[in-house]
Amino acid sequence: MLKIEGLTTHYGSSQALFGIDLEFGTGEVATLLGRNGMGKTTTIHSVLGVVKPSGGSILFDGVELVGRPSHKNANLGIGLVPEGRQVFPNLSMYENLVATASNHLGYPDPWTVDKVFEIFPELATRRGSMGNLLSGGEQQMLAIGRALMTNPKLLILDEATEGLAPLIRQKIWAALSAIKGEGMSILVVDKNLKDLLRIADRNFIIERGKVVWQGSSDELRADREALHRYLGV
Repeated sequence: MLKIEGLTTHYGSSQALFGIDLEFGTGEVATLLGRNGMGKTTTIHSVLGVVKPSGGSILFDGVELVGRPSHKNANLGIGLVPEGRQVFPNLSMYENLVATASNHLGYPDPWTVDKVFEIFPELATRRGSMGNLLSGGEQQMLAIGRALMTNPKLLILDEATEGLAPLIRQKIWAALSAIKGEGMSILVVDKNLKDLLRIADRNFIIERGKVVWQGSSDELRADREALHRYLGV
């Protein structure tokens, strides 16, 4: 599904990524882990084409993404739940969902508003509420639903449950588990390691712009040195 080799990215004269290598398959949940400022979001932005890589390769379902504009990468089937949610404040919850809805890949059973309400029933009662009047948890559910409405092959979440109450976090993890059960590939950044490892198949730890550890969730749980050294657990 996604294969990154030797990815380097700069912001002006400052280098942020130093040869990122990672790969995961269709239907898998992969994580990008690491402390703040280590290159996780830059990796995501490089995949999307928001920032232009300066070297390396990003293959998405066999298509090279490097050098393509971000909207064309999105149309290949990449949905983003950005850090900070970034819902449209002056649109209603319903309008947020349908504003960017698409089915470029022609799925016979695409994501719809009703289908989003099935995994996030809390949103169904707030369909007329403006985006800026929703709670943080509701905004995050909406951001996930909005990404699903683009009918992606790959769902990317940057800080999936940051700043959310424990009960809301559990609802998010349950939803992601259900989405995984439908066969969607997911790439997620989050700090709630215990919950994250329950659904993750592959984990990649980034330190100073490089992948310094990778393996299964069971392998990461067992690697006390890596947990302490790179994640401070």
